Amino acid sequence: MTKSQKLSVFLLRISMGWIFLYAGISKFKNPNWSAAGYLNSAKTFPELYHWLASPEILPVTNLLNEYGQILIGISLIVGVLVRYSSLSGVLMMALYYFAVLQFPKIGANSYIVDDHVVYALVLLLLFAMRAGKIYGLEGKIIKVE
Repeated sequence: MTKSQKLSVFLLRISMGWIFLYAGISKFKNPNWSAAGYLNSAKTFPELYHWLASPEILPVTNLLNEYGQILIGISLIVGVLVRYSSLSGVLMMALYYFAVLQFPKIGANSYIVDDHVVYALVLLLLFAMRAGKIYGLEGKIIKVE
């Protein structure tokens, strides 16, 4: 891999990490934030999303959402456990995507593909390229095959 390719993958990993970290911290810092509104307005698989928003499950859903985004962000930024965080992020993006999908429209301005799909594809690329080894801790401190 050339230096410019490595730099591109590194910058992509850092950018995705920042998106996740900032989103998680924003939710964590807002005491009124809850996933309930998003989940209860689900268009696809409403039973699943309403279950995730049920009073007994919602605290766990909120916790996993906030801390999941923060941990995924940190992992991507420092370049450690990137394969695990990438797959976790793909799962999170799929859950976000299907909640707002009204096939074939997704939101007001998209048709089938939206930002959740693009983020999931970027995360799959980071997974496949073992991006934590590229200027990350997986390549320096932690030896991952």
